[in-house]
Amino acid sequence: MNMMKAIVVEQSGSPEVLHIRQIHRPEPDNGWVLVRIRAFGLNRSEMFTRQGFSPDVTFPRILGIEAVGEVEQDPSGHYQAGQKVAAVMGGMGRQYNGGYAEYAVLPLERLMPLQTTVSWEILGAIPEMFLTVWSSLTESLDIQAGQTLLVRGGTSSIGLTSVAVAKNAGLTVLATTRSEKKKQALLDAGADHVLIDDGNIAEKVRTIFPKGVDRIQELVGTRTLLDSLQATAPKGVVCMTGMLGNAW
Repeated sequence: MNMMKAIVVEQSGSPEVLHIRQIHRPEPDNGWVLVRIRAFGLNRSEMFTRQGFSPDVTFPRILGIEAVGEVEQDPSGHYQAGQKVAAVMGGMGRQYNGGYAEYAVLPLERLMPLQTTVSWEILGAIPEMFLTVWSSLTESLDIQAGQTLLVRGGTSSIGLTSVAVAKNAGLTVLATTRSEKKKQALLDAGADHVLIDDGNIAEKVRTIFPKGVDRIQELVGTRTLLDSLQATAPKGVVCMTGMLGNAW
């Protein structure tokens, strides 16, 4: 029986419940693919799951809602061994074991074939981040050139990516940070205005745009959501994409 290393969570709790184990490598059934994991991103939702805030998750569980790697075995023959792939969400790391392992058996329909020379350590951080940004900005907020957008929680990976994507799409972008030291990073990413977030920024937004902004991407979460709503223009849209504030 082939063995592999995996980070196994046997019960919910603090980071100490993450244990590196030597376990049996899984075998794929039809409709599933064995993937050799080369890299995986770390996501806040995995922290919430590890803490026990995902009620549909049972333990023990291998977490990880995204991963990149190479096909090791595909019983269907759809993918050849060695094909680079990415996998994201769809119950990964929740209903079935995820990417915190050397190998994972993943649903065939969740795999996205890749052709790239990007290094594994960079590629591993891309799928969930960019898919989240894209769906948040284009599907939920339906951003359009000429609009104003506030990214609250701008120096997170999602925030910085959102600033760059929105600026490239022709929007005027405002972004927040709690630290003066991080202001330049937001300007470099494309932000037109950077606001220091003390928990109350609606008034600061309205000094720049008296009617408020057209779109808001709320990444801090429930701790700042009401204040963000007060910074929204009439008929504006707010999308709560993240919970950096760690409050439900």
